[in-house]
Formats: sequence, C-alpha cells, structure tokens
Amino acid sequence: MGFSVIIPARFASTRFPGKPLAELQGKPMIQHVYERACESEAERIMVATDDDRIAAVAKGFGAEVCMTSPDHPSGTDRLQQVVSDLGFYADDIVVNVQGDEPLVPARIINQVAHNLMAETDASISTLSEPITDLESLLNPNVVKVVTDTRGMALYFSRAPIPYPRNDFAESTQSGAMPEGYSWQRHIGIYAYRVKLLNDFVKWSPAPIEETECLEQLRAMWNGARIHVAEADEQPPAGVDTPEDLERLQKLLASR
Repeated sequence: MGFSVIIPARFASTRFPGKPLAELQGKPMIQHVYERACESEAERIMVATDDDRIAAVAKGFGAEVCMTSPDHPSGTDRLQQVVSDLGFYADDIVVNVQGDEPLVPARIINQVAHNLMAETDASISTLSEPITDLESLLNPNVVKVVTDTRGMALYFSRAPIPYPRNDFAESTQSGAMPEGYSWQRHIGIYAYRVKLLNDFVKWSPAPIEETECLEQLRAMWNGARIHVAEADEQPPAGVDTPEDLERLQKLLASR
C-alpha cells in the first residue's frame, strides 16, 4: 500500500505574507519542500493552494497543483477538498507536509505513513521528540503529547503534561527540569486516512480544541485514534517569520 503527499501553501500569512514564494538559496521555499517530499517514498505529491501566483511557480518546477477554496478555515479542510476533488478512496493514506518546512526530512514523511499503515485502528499518525529544557516545557507554543503503551495519544496540550505535582514547583523554582520524568513535544506532521478527513470536515469544533487552539483535539473528541511515535530524525524548525528565513539562510550557507 502506498501513500500520497499533499503540501498546503497559502499566500496570505499574518506574520509572513507570500511565505511559500520567499527565496531560499535561489529557489522559492515551496520548491524546497516539494523536493524533500520527492525524496520520500510517496507515489504522488501535490501542492494545494488557493493562490494563482503559488500555482504558477509550482507548475513551473514540475509540481502537480490542486486549486482549493480560499475560504477553508483550516489546512485539514484544504486537504479534504483535494482528496475529494481527486476521488481518493476512504482507506487511502495522505501525508500533510507543511509548505513552510523546507528542510523536512524524507525519512519522517515515510515514518508517519508507514506507522499509519501498521496501526490499522488509528485514523491519524504523527510524531514527537523529547523535551529536554525547562523553557520549552513551559512554553505554550510548544505542544506536548502523552500516549498510552501502544503509542496512542491520550491528550495534546500547551500545558506541561504530565504534571508532576509533588516535584514540579520545587524544580522549576531552581530553573531545572524535574528529574525522573519524560516529556514529548508534538511535531506537526500528519498522515491521515482519507475517511478521517471526510469525517473531520463534518464535525463542529470541539470545546477542548477551542480551549487549547489545537485542531487535532477535534479528532480525539470524536473518537478518532491518533498514533504517536518518536521521530526517527529530528526535523529542523520551520519558517514562520522573515527572521526564521534569515536564520535558515545562514544555516544552509554554513553547510
């Protein structure tokens, strides 16, 4: 069983308008993402966009492009339109690779897809990595995840979970990580079964989703199982701002 990759790419971005077309070492960022996806085992790779400028550039470097509505409230809705328009089957697997992750390793694209193939009672698979510093543990922009013994997600949160009641306050006052515990940061790459995408767009936002501002909680609220594994390779940070792009330019230049 194979899988496809869909790369959502929007021109409108509050912090970085036109981000997918920003130049990175002589290429638009979306091309770097596409080329990383081409290094994976994906049978089909598509750029999903609502912008003619992005579509023209993507077609120019040989990508398959799917035009989507500009009114989608989320990237998941955009993915669902693509699989619906192209007639994907309910048990097909698609991997969502964000258009602002130009250094995403092909290895983890393959990993989430293969994990979902193996976990037949899961509808979504995703990845995590260890949290090793207190600043990240306390940062609400770093999403934490806890799982059961099979790697199925129990909850995602912006709060530090699990919370070691007896040791946390004393440890954090000293600026040190509590000892004897482990935390996992969620990495935002997903593989989906198409049936889940078709169901997702019919569900109303869940109370816990709106509280945490985490879309994956809508799936859990409605009983979907999400498999989480520690990433085989740590992905470099993506690009949210022009400053992030400059940082990445320097990183690539140093290589």
